[in-house]
Amino acid sequence: MSTTSPSEQPSVVPQSSQATHAQNETEVIAVHGADPEVLAYAMAKYSRSALSMRQSLRELNAQRAEQFLNTFYFQYGHRSIADLAHVAFAIERLSMMAAIVLVDEQRWDGQERSTRYQNFLKSGWYLPDFGFAGDEADSARELYSKTVEDLFAAYAHTSAAVFEALKKRVTCPPEMKQDAYERTLKARAFDVSRYLLPLATNTSLGQIVNARTLETQVSRLLSHPAAEIRDLGAKLRDSATGPAYNVYAEEFAGLRDKIAEVSPILAAESEALLVRPVHAAPTLVKYAQPNSYELESRKELAHTAAELLGGLPIDPAPLVDLVERTESLEVEVAATLLYSTCHHSYRQIRYLVVGLPASQIAEIIDLGMRHRGRHDELLRAFHAGAALRFDILMDIGGFRDMHRHRRCTQIIQEFTHLHGYETPHSGDAAGLEEAGVVAAYQESMEAAFAASRQIAASGVPEARQSAIYLLPMGTRIRALFKMDLAEAAYISELRSAPAGHFSYRRVAWEMYLAVQRQHPSLAEYFRVTDFTEPIDLLKR
Repeated sequence: MSTTSPSEQPSVVPQSSQATHAQNETEVIAVHGADPEVLAYAMAKYSRSALSMRQSLRELNAQRAEQFLNTFYFQYGHRSIADLAHVAFAIERLSMMAAIVLVDEQRWDGQERSTRYQNFLKSGWYLPDFGFAGDEADSARELYSKTVEDLFAAYAHTSAAVFEALKKRVTCPPEMKQDAYERTLKARAFDVSRYLLPLATNTSLGQIVNARTLETQVSRLLSHPAAEIRDLGAKLRDSATGPAYNVYAEEFAGLRDKIAEVSPILAAESEALLVRPVHAAPTLVKYAQPNSYELESRKELAHTAAELLGGLPIDPAPLVDLVERTESLEVEVAATLLYSTCHHSYRQIRYLVVGLPASQIAEIIDLGMRHRGRHDELLRAFHAGAALRFDILMDIGGFRDMHRHRRCTQIIQEFTHLHGYETPHSGDAAGLEEAGVVAAYQESMEAAFAASRQIAASGVPEARQSAIYLLPMGTRIRALFKMDLAEAAYISELRSAPAGHFSYRRVAWEMYLAVQRQHPSLAEYFRVTDFTEPIDLLKR
């Protein structure tokens, strides 16, 4: 199958007869309206043709783009072409757990619904399939539903209580409007009450990703043990390959009759152009399937981690642990592979792996390599060698904000009740003690943990996944952040700023202090905000 037009064939004109002269005529073109795959094809042609962008787009259509991509993308493995096709998605009414998994891409751009500026009482929540039948299923569903509803009731009560406590502490300045004052304090109250939102809570997000990221994202989602997330992967693939929502169709509908009065031919041509079905990425993600490399590696690494660490208690760990670099690269890779499938700290795993024979370390590394396919990227655990490794144990709500940092490698452990939960007694905003609801908060958290453990205790895989949805956002999660000095400074400076949430402000401050202890001459250049100093609650 030929994928080049006559205009793309190599020139046969002798080099000596070709004119060469200076051309100071740089042109920059913003392109709008081309289908993502057609645009990707046009840009890829730059490496194979002397045609301009305008010429390429004029002669292209979706069929030719598909022919080109089928050859160069799938047969030759030129996946960089997919970097040129960007697709926008609106993903609505997915659980917070699914949202965290969805956005866990290093090449990801998007925004999620804010727990600070929106009240989640009316958002609804996800009800999973527990893998049971009959009375057992009814019992699990009843316990699950009651737990979620109780958490939402506690969320509403805590939001109101903290808001009233804030109004007593913070006076509205004369120059500030009352509605702006109350809106600001409500946002600060949501900073506290969000700890009670379960992972089942529905949220929404928008993402704009290139087709290569989309393909790996879909494949990763299809490989997840949770049914909701596998279904989300299939829906993303179907949305990319099927007809996209056309914003111009609704606008044109109101003008169609007026245009037809002037010219029926013009109306028909306009409709054909503006209302035609657009398929955002019909070729580039159509073959995305579950990733067998990830699935098999995860299973074998989890088995090995259970053998090596199963009987080892999880050591207490600080909020932030900057693990100094003392081990070899081989030990780091092996330790990180195990870290990704257990709940122990990186430091604890590192100490264990250092004591293993070199042959056993090599076997662990091989587990992460042996199932790799021809076009599979290495597992994220192989992103090793970064100078700074922060092992962070924080609440899920705060982690969602830290998760946005893409200029580092994040190895995230699974959600679990094993690390307990955070209690925001106080902080930048009025805490639970000031609002008089500490006991009620702790009762709600303990009840959610108990219900989660009860549903998971059956041992049924679907039930274990379903139990995770009951964990509130205040539950602690462990993640390893590997980065260079510039990213450590960026996160410390940005996330310690007064406008941020007190959870990640504390983490950012502890990251700075950790760098200060190990690299004092470099930490002095960090422009951080002291977490221990009072802030103006009305400034955002």
